[in-house]
Amino acid sequence: MVVYGIDDKPPLIESIFLGFQHYLTMFGATIIIPIVIAGALGMPTHEQGMLISTMFFVSGICTLLQTTWGNRLPIVQGGTFSFLPPMFAIVFSAALSGAGWEMKMQYLQGAIIIGSLVEIALGFSGAIGYLKRYLGPITIAPTIALIGLALYAIGWPWLMKDIYIGGIALLALIIYSQFLSRKYRLFLLFPVILSIFTAWVIAFATGRVDTEALRATIDASPWIRIPYPGQWGMPQFKAAFAVGMLAGYLASIIESVGDYYACARMAGAPVPGAKRISRGIGFEGIGCLVAGLIGTGNGTTSYSENIGAIGITRVGSRYVVQIGGIVMILLGAFGKFGAFFTGLPTAIVGAMFCGLFGMIASVGLSNLQFVDLNDSRNLFIIGFAFFMGLSVPFWAKGGWIFADVGAGYPEGFLPPTVQLPINWEASAGIAGRTIAEILTTIAATGMAVAAIIGMVLDNIIPGTRESRGLTYWEKMAEPE
Repeated sequence: MVVYGIDDKPPLIESIFLGFQHYLTMFGATIIIPIVIAGALGMPTHEQGMLISTMFFVSGICTLLQTTWGNRLPIVQGGTFSFLPPMFAIVFSAALSGAGWEMKMQYLQGAIIIGSLVEIALGFSGAIGYLKRYLGPITIAPTIALIGLALYAIGWPWLMKDIYIGGIALLALIIYSQFLSRKYRLFLLFPVILSIFTAWVIAFATGRVDTEALRATIDASPWIRIPYPGQWGMPQFKAAFAVGMLAGYLASIIESVGDYYACARMAGAPVPGAKRISRGIGFEGIGCLVAGLIGTGNGTTSYSENIGAIGITRVGSRYVVQIGGIVMILLGAFGKFGAFFTGLPTAIVGAMFCGLFGMIASVGLSNLQFVDLNDSRNLFIIGFAFFMGLSVPFWAKGGWIFADVGAGYPEGFLPPTVQLPINWEASAGIAGRTIAEILTTIAATGMAVAAIIGMVLDNIIPGTRESRGLTYWEKMAEPE
C-alpha cells in the first residue's frame, strides 16, 4: 500500500525533502561511476570533481525528460555499470595507446552518441515494446531479482570497511523503515535520509571522516559551473568503438525493462504496456545522447536503487521524482555541495546497498505469486534462469580477466573486461575484440543472462497462459 501514488502531489516542502532523498539514494552508485571513469582516463584531480558534477547534472536532465515525456513512471535516471566494460575496452585499446585523457574521453563520447541513436530508433520504432508480448512473470521475476543482487559482492564488504559506522547505518535503516515508520510519518517518508544522516553525524563526531581530504576537495571545487556540450572537446567517432558500446546498451535496455516492471509494481501502477516501454527506452536513448554530447563518459539508465527507495518509503509519486531531478540539476551546477558529499563514508553506502537492493530482489520474486508454482515446467525455467544468471557471470568474471582492468579497485567491484579463450586481439584486431566484448559483456551481466534464458524457455516450452501468469498480467496491464 503506497502513501503517495504515481499521480499524487505531496506538499511542496515535503516533496523537496522526498526528492532530496532520491538524490541521496542515487548518490552512492552515481559518484562511483565518474570516479572509476576518471581513474581509467587518468584525469587530473581538479577535473574529477567537474566530471562528478556533470554526471549529476545530466542525471537530473534525463530524469525530468523521462518522468515528463518518457515512460512517466517515478523512476530516476543516472549512470550505469553496464557501460563500464566497453568503456575499458575503448580506453585500453591499442588504437588509443599513448593518447591523452581528453582524446580518450572524446572517443567515449562518440561511441555513446552513436549507441544512443540506435537506442532511440529501437525505442520509438516500437521494437522494444514488441518484445513485451514475450515477457511474463517467469522471465521478469529472475531478471528483477538479479538486478537486486547485482551489487551483492560490494554491499557487505563495503559496510565492513567500517563495521561501526556501517552497522549503525544499516541498523538505523531497519529500525526507521520497519519499526518507527509504523508509528511516525517522518520515519515512513525519510528512512534513507535519516539513516545516512544518523550514521554520518556519528562518523564526524568520532573522527571517522578524513576532514582534511574533504576540505581540500571542497576548496578545489568551483562554486558554480554549468556543464556544457563539448566541455572536454569535440566527440570523435570510430565504428569499432561504437559497436563495442552497443553491448552496454543491450544490457542496459534489458535491465531497464525489468526496472519499469519493478517501479510500476512498487508505485501501485498497472503493468507497463508496450507503448510505455517503447517510449521509456526511446527517452533513455535521448538521455544517453545528452550524456554523450555533454561528456559524462557513460550513458544513462533507470536506477534500481531509487525503486528500492520507493518500496521502503512507499512514496511512488512522479512529482517527487521530478523534484529530485531538479535537485540533481541545481546541485550538479553547485560544485562545492557535490564535493562535500564525496566525504560520505563507503561503509554507509554499503549499508544502503544492503537494504535497498535487497528490497529490489524481493520485488522481483514477488512476481511469482501470479505463476503456478506447482507446475514443474515453471519451476524448472525459473530455477534454471536464476541459476544461470548467477553462474554464467561468475564464470565470465572469474576466468578471463585482463590484468590491467580493475587494477587499484576493490576485488569484485568492477564488471571486468574479459576475453574468450581465442586470442581475438591478435587474430582479428579490434573487430575481434569488439565481438568478444559484446559476448562477454552479456555473459558477465546476470540480469541479461536470466532475461534471455527465461524469455526463450518460457516461450518454447509448452504451457498454458494461466499457468505462466500471463492471464493475470493481462488483466492488470494498462490499456494500449
